Amino acid sequence: MHQRGSSKNDVHDFIAIGLGPFNLSLACLAEPIADLDGVFLERHAEFSWHPGMLIDNTTLQNPFLADLVSLADPTSRFSFLNYAKEQGSLYSYYIRENFYLTRAEFNAYCRWAAERLSTVRFEHTVQEIVHDRESSCYVVTGVQGPQRKPFVMRGRKLVLGVGAKPFLPPCCVSGGHRYLHTADYLANKARLQQRRSITIVGSGQSAAEVYHDLLKDADAHDYSLTWITRSPRFFQMEATKLTLEMFTSDYIDYFYGLDAQKKERIVRAQACLYKGINAGLINQIYDLLDDRRRQGRLRTHLITNCELQGCRHDAANDDYEIEFRHLDRDARYAHRTEGLVFATGYREDIPPFVDGIRDRLRWDDKGRYQLARNYAADLKGREIFVQNAGPHTHGMTNPDLGMSCYRNSWILRELTGVEHYKIERRVAIQDFAIPATPEFVRL
Repeated sequence: MHQRGSSKNDVHDFIAIGLGPFNLSLACLAEPIADLDGVFLERHAEFSWHPGMLIDNTTLQNPFLADLVSLADPTSRFSFLNYAKEQGSLYSYYIRENFYLTRAEFNAYCRWAAERLSTVRFEHTVQEIVHDRESSCYVVTGVQGPQRKPFVMRGRKLVLGVGAKPFLPPCCVSGGHRYLHTADYLANKARLQQRRSITIVGSGQSAAEVYHDLLKDADAHDYSLTWITRSPRFFQMEATKLTLEMFTSDYIDYFYGLDAQKKERIVRAQACLYKGINAGLINQIYDLLDDRRRQGRLRTHLITNCELQGCRHDAANDDYEIEFRHLDRDARYAHRTEGLVFATGYREDIPPFVDGIRDRLRWDDKGRYQLARNYAADLKGREIFVQNAGPHTHGMTNPDLGMSCYRNSWILRELTGVEHYKIERRVAIQDFAIPATPEFVRL
């Protein structure tokens, strides 16, 4: 397979680091642009998207049109429809009449796309990035392959797409014990099911998926199951059509223009848009619980309004004691369990290799990337672009798979100076800002 920019002395137009779905989308959209020389570096040996959560029959929250390319270029050979055709399954999807892919299906599709790209370099671990003033380019160094052979690459621009890292509550950080996060659930599921009691801490889709998966097998393995969340209820992810218009370019334009404090408050208030649970899954859980209750086999507790305040692993007994405060009653409780899973989400990951170019980046007062409207984080606003690190600047559209093509169309325009993929500028029916028309007068 032809590899662009293979010479040691080449300076790539851009170097992208990390190959999650967002940078994979960028790679697919960049592939047919003849005059664009980019390379994508991924430390793992193959594409794998949240392998710890590829639970059977769990689905994405986005329709299949939110694939790697279709919302930018529906004619692309990297589309999900083309993948289904090549796999001989297009008519099966047609008959199934279901817009939503399982996580495993989406992962398999992404692996298929990655295998067909000429610009991806797996097993390339980036260790350092510096800026070479003389040649006005970035020098990326690291190691590659099982032998960890050193490599050096040079690029005029960068796209950082290393993704987020699992977040554990502060009380879990000390003590040296490795607590289990949902990111590693499947690899630990068999061991977990040998326990007599299992507790899940957290809310949202991941917590619900793990709870449902364990609940289905509870009788066969004879364990009790507890689900504790700080949220006031097990709430449904809001997905009505006017609400979904908040995942559009129109809302990004509106949100980006607000001041930082307002943005923080808005993102917190929008929890139902990104921390809720799919309605179908809520109903499946309830139906299963109701069935167990009628059979007299209900060995579970679901508890809301509980804020975690402490966690301790007892090495002698190999079990856990967690402490939490019931928010409505303002009372503290302790809970002991043999198995423990944290479904506490992810946080932005700023990797150590960024230290070499830290002085070229814009940071906010909380140490986060301060992204420009075009998703650039560098002081000039045109050299270093960052994927999925801007809920505080661009709102909750930032981590949404459905907005990946939109963001990558922007980034490609910034990388090349040409709008290769039409950027749709007016999508929403509603107005997020007050219209500038004579009917509305500011007092």
